Amino acid sequence: MIFSSAILLVALIVLLVFSLKSFGINQEYQRGVLFRLGRLGASKGPGWYWLIPFVDRVVRVDQRIITYQLETQETITRDGVAVRVNAVLWFRADSPIQVVTAVEDWRGATVQAAETALRDAIGQSDLDHVLKDRATINARLQQLLREASLKWGVEVDSVEIKDVDIPEQMQRAIAKEAEAIREKRARIVRAEGEQDAAAKLSKAAEVISGASGALELRRLQTLAEIGVEHNTTIVAMLPVELIHAARKIAGLPPAEEPEET
Repeated sequence: MIFSSAILLVALIVLLVFSLKSFGINQEYQRGVLFRLGRLGASKGPGWYWLIPFVDRVVRVDQRIITYQLETQETITRDGVAVRVNAVLWFRADSPIQVVTAVEDWRGATVQAAETALRDAIGQSDLDHVLKDRATINARLQQLLREASLKWGVEVDSVEIKDVDIPEQMQRAIAKEAEAIREKRARIVRAEGEQDAAAKLSKAAEVISGASGALELRRLQTLAEIGVEHNTTIVAMLPVELIHAARKIAGLPPAEEPEET
């Protein structure tokens, strides 16, 4: 009786173990790569699936996007400037079967390929290109990574340069160059302003010279403006024609002109 009970208990334990190993469950973002007696089978999931206990083995792969900050790389640009750059990488497992069978550590392999591609992309670019046109370098980086990672079943969503550190001496040189460019632009703007002002003054002079008495009116207006702004005594020479016209309007006889000697 005791022996039969022991056999029954053992059978129940074996049945329980087989039941636990006869199915698996994957989350929505997981896929299971099936190996049956060491040979590759189908991809399983998401949800639950049947297994043959002690015959089937499943390797789970997370297909969510992985964000990884690459370590700072010290490299030299095409024009010979030493720089320190780092970047951020976004990638995911696109083919679960490939990431399990084609490479031992698909995450580590992708990161190493990204760091190598970062150094290559910086080495093929000038410093000005690195500082001013990162979008083109990011696109180049992504292209290099895709060429290396597609055979592993890895999809690189994006890679972007985050920081670029350059020597302090080069920073001062860049600052002087920027200051010189700003000074050049300021001189061009001043010269264009003076050119426009000279053209308008020339046109105004033509208009005044063509109108009788316009020059004298402008002269009187200038004297009035000076008198308002400056509390000083102003001695102005008036033309004889203007004096004669004023005496005529006032009903006075014409002024006598001085005799020549």
